[in-house]
Amino acid sequence: MPAAPAADAVPGRGPGVGRAVAVVVLVAAAALVPMFGPRAALDGTGEAAAPGVGGIALLRTVLFAALCVQLGEAFAGFLARRVAPAQAAPRTWSPYAAWVGFAAALGLASVVAAGNLIPHGIGDLDIGGLYGTRDGTLALLEVNAFLVAALCARSRRPDTALLPLAAVVVAEALRAHPPAEDTPLVGSGLTLVHLTCAALWAGGLLYVLRALRQWRRTAPEAGTALLGRYARVAAVLLAAITATGVCSTLRRMPPGTVLDQLTTTAYGRTLLAKVLLVAVVAALALAARFRLRGARDRTAAYVPARAEVVVLGVVVAVSAVLTALPLPIRW
Repeated sequence: MPAAPAADAVPGRGPGVGRAVAVVVLVAAAALVPMFGPRAALDGTGEAAAPGVGGIALLRTVLFAALCVQLGEAFAGFLARRVAPAQAAPRTWSPYAAWVGFAAALGLASVVAAGNLIPHGIGDLDIGGLYGTRDGTLALLEVNAFLVAALCARSRRPDTALLPLAAVVVAEALRAHPPAEDTPLVGSGLTLVHLTCAALWAGGLLYVLRALRQWRRTAPEAGTALLGRYARVAAVLLAAITATGVCSTLRRMPPGTVLDQLTTTAYGRTLLAKVLLVAVVAALALAARFRLRGARDRTAAYVPARAEVVVLGVVVAVSAVLTALPLPIRW
């Protein structure tokens, strides 16, 4: 009697080979966006970016991705336990993501310690100076928060990692709006909501798709129910992301200058790219929801959901580029 095919095997293709190639391609693409995105956005604008902006954008991409994985796992894991408490949860990625976030935060802290320049050696770093500046304090807070999150993720109560992760989100919101800005607390509040909802949306979908893959043979109905439950919450998250994004844009670009700055400034060009990508994500999410409601085979919704999480990964990279570019001009 022939052996049963492996669960991951695909006819005519080595098991897992196609997936491994896809992962390598996606990781390479995710690295190229922050490395070369700033240069493309600045081309022809006459603006000057800080030295090493590509490397800074790459580190912030990694930091945002680590945050998404951890917050999304906590959020979607809660939904999964509500939908199918008897099903085994996918293997946790949070401990690994926390250490990756720690490394990215440490790299960003070293940039701050070098006077917001890319350090070329230990002698370029003023570690003690980090404690005397606002940016340095926030950078150290993120480093320590990811370290605590990694320890919490390996403890008996991994959900306690939410507290240090919340500290990372708050630090990012404060860093994005220095005191010299008009109404910085309003801007920080908008960024806080925007970043939290975005991390839950992207990271939550990643975890849901991992759960669907694990349950596809043992409990496909539970997987469909989980995707449906996530889709309802994701609609609220998208509304919050859109509202806070529009408000933040109008704070940095007065209404009369928005259309012009979307094409003539690096910040505006990158923001426009992000808006278009989010529109694609929203269309894919809507397609998945329609398939969940109307199709006889509800597993057809998995296809646009997989495409959605890939585009969301690109959105995370573009968002990181946005944080590294010069702020738009307030005319």
